[in-house]
Amino acid sequence: MSEKLRRDAQPAFVLHSYAYRETSLIVETYARDHGRVALVARGARRPKSAVRGVLLSFQPLLLSWSGRGELRTLTRAEWRGAYCPLKGEALICGFYLNELLLKLLPRDDPHEQLFQVYEETLAALADDGERPAVLRRFEMCLLRELGYAVILDRDVERGEPVMREESYVYVVERGPVGAAGAPRNGVELSGQTLLDMQSGVFTSAATQQESKLLMRTLINHCLGNQVLHTRQLLRDLQDL
Repeated sequence: MSEKLRRDAQPAFVLHSYAYRETSLIVETYARDHGRVALVARGARRPKSAVRGVLLSFQPLLLSWSGRGELRTLTRAEWRGAYCPLKGEALICGFYLNELLLKLLPRDDPHEQLFQVYEETLAALADDGERPAVLRRFEMCLLRELGYAVILDRDVERGEPVMREESYVYVVERGPVGAAGAPRNGVELSGQTLLDMQSGVFTSAATQQESKLLMRTLINHCLGNQVLHTRQLLRDLQDL
């Protein structure tokens, strides 16, 4: 029974936090072995709280908690290794990752591989990596972990390999279909883009643009009626 009530020193990140009662916080976390977990950090807003400066987004943490309900109680928080701060547009990209995890991952559903990819993605953003490529790779990993297979290497209608020089329409919940006679409600893109995405190569401007549109469509499908506020913020910044 005690095994279910207490977790100690779990590798985790803070996704979001907000005020709770007079001096506490509700902290939405993403733990490697436990998935998305909501914790109440009692007294965390007090000036002398031991966790006040620890419970920040993008910092690798070790968190301990107790309780079996949907909202558990944080008992300890400490830093876990080095932390590379995100700045400017990279910071907004980081919040975009967090919003995706908050809105798409169910509670208490661990995804160890996704956790590792999330950690690597934060490091790449801090290192000024190619942000379109970094974001697309994370989005594709997230969809795979959610059980959504993003087919990129074959025409799902004809059962043939995708050809670089041909045009395709990506149909949601099906995959790429040859453009000739394909439904009009999909995303138009080239075979080159599909194969670039399959290989994780995003150097081409056309691949960057078309892959962005495809991933936005697939993620919107998974979100349903939920809105991504950070996506709009990124769009507004790029329009300045």
